[in-house]
Amino acid sequence: MNVTPPVTGFAGFLKSLNGDGRHGLTLLALLGLVLLLAIWGDGARALLRYDRAALESFQLYRPLTAHQVHLDWEHAILNGLGLVLMWALFARDYSAWRWLAIWLSASLAVSAGLWWLSPQVEWYVGASGALHGVLTAGTLAHLKRRDLDGWILAAFVVAKLGYEQWQGAMPFEASGLTISAAHLYGAIGGLLAALLVRSRREPL
Repeated sequence: MNVTPPVTGFAGFLKSLNGDGRHGLTLLALLGLVLLLAIWGDGARALLRYDRAALESFQLYRPLTAHQVHLDWEHAILNGLGLVLMWALFARDYSAWRWLAIWLSASLAVSAGLWWLSPQVEWYVGASGALHGVLTAGTLAHLKRRDLDGWILAAFVVAKLGYEQWQGAMPFEASGLTISAAHLYGAIGGLLAALLVRSRREPL
């Protein structure tokens, strides 16, 4: 009888965080991209951010690239930690390609929402809106499996988004810099994508 040996070492650590060890390099690559763009600094922000004037000049790549750059190192580190948390909670709930579709949908939803519903926003950077899309998609996967934590996550998402729309940024967020509407747009984009793709049915 063949017994599959346990995954040990760094791959085992990644798998313990819900991230399949076989794809652990994906997480490292994403964090590396955040780091490299943070090192690039103002040049990356100017070139890649959501910028209403630049979009009016048909720089149509910006609705996607805006979510890879950040205001400063602190912002980049916080979003990097958010990415690790989303990985820990949800990485194996969808296939890699479905996660890509969810991320793209959430990112485009943020940019579209800013363009049509928040015209006062001249520019935007950061992954937090797209990460809220990941959060809603992962929560829906857990609800479909009727996991208890799905209801806890759903209550948290609804409460957080509701608070932000009513009161503005959460106390632990930079109120003068956080665009709370982007979180709502991203959450909607992630939810819509998750309704169209299949999540894994078995608990992890």
